Amino acid sequence: MPQLPDDLDAVAVRTWCSLALEALGRERAEIDAINVYPIADGDTGTNLYLTVESAAAAVEAVFAAHETGATAPATADAVRAMAHGALIGARGNSGTILAQLLRGMAGVLADGGDAAHLRRALTRAADAARRAVAHPVEGTVLTVAAAAAEAAEGGEPDLRTVVHAAYDGALAALARTPEQLAVLGRAGVVDAGGRGLVAVLGALVETVTGQAPVRGPRTAHGKAPTPVDGGSVVGLPVGGTPVEGGPAGGFPAGGVPEAGVPVGEGPLDCPEDGVAGPAFEVIYLLEAGDEQVARLRTRLDALGDSLVVVGGDGLWHVHVHVDDAGAAVEAGVEAGRPYRIRITHFATESGHDLRVQAEPAQRAVVVVVPGDGLAGLCTEAGATTVIARPGEPPASGELVDAIRRAHAREVVLLPNDAALRHTAAAAAEQARTEGVRVALVPTRAAVQGIAALAVHEPDRGFDEDVVAMTAAAGATRYAELAVAERQSWTMAGICQAGDILGLIDGDVAVIGADVPATARTVLDRMLAAGGELVTLVLGEDVPDSLADALEEHVREGYLAVDTVVYRGGHQRAPLLIGVE
Repeated sequence: MPQLPDDLDAVAVRTWCSLALEALGRERAEIDAINVYPIADGDTGTNLYLTVESAAAAVEAVFAAHETGATAPATADAVRAMAHGALIGARGNSGTILAQLLRGMAGVLADGGDAAHLRRALTRAADAARRAVAHPVEGTVLTVAAAAAEAAEGGEPDLRTVVHAAYDGALAALARTPEQLAVLGRAGVVDAGGRGLVAVLGALVETVTGQAPVRGPRTAHGKAPTPVDGGSVVGLPVGGTPVEGGPAGGFPAGGVPEAGVPVGEGPLDCPEDGVAGPAFEVIYLLEAGDEQVARLRTRLDALGDSLVVVGGDGLWHVHVHVDDAGAAVEAGVEAGRPYRIRITHFATESGHDLRVQAEPAQRAVVVVVPGDGLAGLCTEAGATTVIARPGEPPASGELVDAIRRAHAREVVLLPNDAALRHTAAAAAEQARTEGVRVALVPTRAAVQGIAALAVHEPDRGFDEDVVAMTAAAGATRYAELAVAERQSWTMAGICQAGDILGLIDGDVAVIGADVPATARTVLDRMLAAGGELVTLVLGEDVPDSLADALEEHVREGYLAVDTVVYRGGHQRAPLLIGVE
């Protein structure tokens, strides 16, 4: 049995992120189902999952950077990475608020992870999140966060006591949300964002105590209980009617409210006055100073609602619902440098997106590419592209938007990165709920995506086309060159900072002193197993002379092998290689 932490050190933070991601993964669909506020778009669980996924990935990166050391990273490095990862990966209204909650906690936990620091961290987090929301509403995740912080203030100054108190306080507040927010009461559900926060705090309890808190009311057979007192939602009593055998509020002591699925078709009408809300959700990261952001808040508040601006130290995450998406983006341009801009058109009451009225095409391909050069190439081939900029992988919403832009009944999605498998799967699932048939081909590199796109034939059957593209991608070995940032142990030995690493199929296979020699060695390793075609994708600063030299190397040593060269533009790796 692993040793339980006495305080929240870096290892505990890593464990917390991992357990929170697992918890949200289990509950994502149920949280999506009860998402009725502020917009009934059924994506709160997915957004929270992707936000925590980004936070967890950032923490893992910190540990990877210390893999050759004898000690774990400093707690401050881990919690700051967690907060930064959540900030850049935040999705939706609830995900943006969760990012601010984690940022508020990190500001205190960086100085210590004992019970006293955790209490202050929870209070700081709740206060920071409330300040980030232009018009706070009770009965939401803000209320749940405040209740968790207040509950943690009482009792013994012991870490386990504090996490249990925070969890129990959040749970009790969550059960009361239908009484505080009319739209929740009418739907007979608890707040979706608040339930997500309860899951995150439950993961913290498990991290500190080694035991997960009791989950929601279930029968002896593991099924959700039936509605009570005329309730219309499975597992959640309307109006706080107690479940038989349970306390007031309808939930067993220590349990989590069961997710409900509203009866009826189509999303519920959220606005309190029955008037439809803004048409667009606009999200972007923004590099700007505090004064510029203060002016931005005022301008965006006048444009729409659900305004949340989180972050600091020059980097901000902006979320707002508006009718004029262009004006919201223009406001960001005036304030600083907005990027990773995502604009989503909300579904209508019938659940259909009205942005495009034209008849959809039968089939399209959506492909993630690492640079603008390949984006142009894939666009010419008829694909819809999403650019993954260095250090900024696309979020699920960007992929969903690309699928919508493709405007087809059938879509083949090529993520071209193993790290995007969960994001791409979530995007595909969301698109399927909108009536699009989506096939996810698990391409792990851009060269595999190029190979798949090369055999794409929209006139043949969908399944046949997907099988052919999958086979072409699977038959393509991939490699890339990278520059080592620090001394590290690899499968090819110990590398030093500045060494050129040749990664084949994701593993370091060659350590070299310069790009040309390392590239030749990688090619020889790959072609030793055979091949008919070599694909080279050059980075922005790589001279054409390298491609010429490598083409000549292949021509002289492998007579039956052809070579094609593409310019990738601004991409992470100086050189991508494919052999098929």
